[in-house]
Amino acid sequence: MPFDLMNLFIIFFASIFTQNVVLTYFLGICPFVAVSKEIPTAFGMGMAVIFVMVMTMGLNWPIYHLILVPFNVEYLQFLVFIIVIATFVQIVEIFIDRYSPVLYVSLGVFLPLITVNCAILGVSLFAVIRGYSYPQSLSFALGSGIGWTLAIIAMAGIRQKLQFSRIPRGLEGPGITMIIAGIMAMAFMGFAGIISL
Repeated sequence: MPFDLMNLFIIFFASIFTQNVVLTYFLGICPFVAVSKEIPTAFGMGMAVIFVMVMTMGLNWPIYHLILVPFNVEYLQFLVFIIVIATFVQIVEIFIDRYSPVLYVSLGVFLPLITVNCAILGVSLFAVIRGYSYPQSLSFALGSGIGWTLAIIAMAGIRQKLQFSRIPRGLEGPGITMIIAGIMAMAFMGFAGIISL
């Protein structure tokens, strides 16, 4: 494998497992907790996040490097990145509303909230801070989206199983969800020695 492809694979693998955006950096935790009650809903939200994350990275990187940096207006990156994210979220929202009304209703208010999902903005900012090239940024965005999706689907599966368990009253709902998220984060830390960014 050539060095460049190996580098892309390392970034991709690490962003899924060792540097999982939700379980390592705790970005995107709000929809992670709120939408992870059923696997189909979690899967739909995960696909939407992957799409928005990759597409926004595909635009944010060239906008930053080809427009903001040459004109010395890098301080506008937050505003520009959020506008790009909001645009793609609107596209996803229209598409899901048109072709999957059931998923649209089950995602509810959390679908438009992808706009302010800090995981998506965080991935764009991490790519800038780490100085990734365009292919590296896309690999990082795709891996981060897949990692977020795997985490929310795993959480949804565990929460569905917990419906048939007796949970102490004080831990029902968000309490047990946060405990599960902590255990999942520790499990993903087991990959930390393999590859890191």
